[in-house]
Amino acid sequence: MIDDMSTETTVESTWRRMLEHHSAARRSGSPEVIEAAAAEPRLRQLFPFLSHGCLTFHRNTAYPWSNDLPFIACTTPYKVYATGYAELLGETETAQEAAALVVAHLPRDCGPAVEGPWPQPGSDPE
Repeated sequence: MIDDMSTETTVESTWRRMLEHHSAARRSGSPEVIEAAAAEPRLRQLFPFLSHGCLTFHRNTAYPWSNDLPFIACTTPYKVYATGYAELLGETETAQEAAALVVAHLPRDCGPAVEGPWPQPGSDPE
């Protein structure tokens, strides 16, 4: 039997653990928000991170994070913020609406997350 988990990317394994109700991954989030976000293909390709009652999305898989994408505060009503709480993008009654609102505010060039840390301004890529 081939171990499918050995071929998973960091993004895939993180989403899988969240969806399998891994207690450490879900302790600060809402199961409904996790499931709704995972159902959105554009969000499913990003690295999900739960902290302080919010589900954030990143373009990379290791610290320092990209920190430039909207996120969901796992409260009801659900609140979607621009990065850094810069702006409340909207409030929704359902987790599905919140996930769709994040997708609607993703940058056009927001593709699959890259493995590793996000390049810092002024860093010299090799």
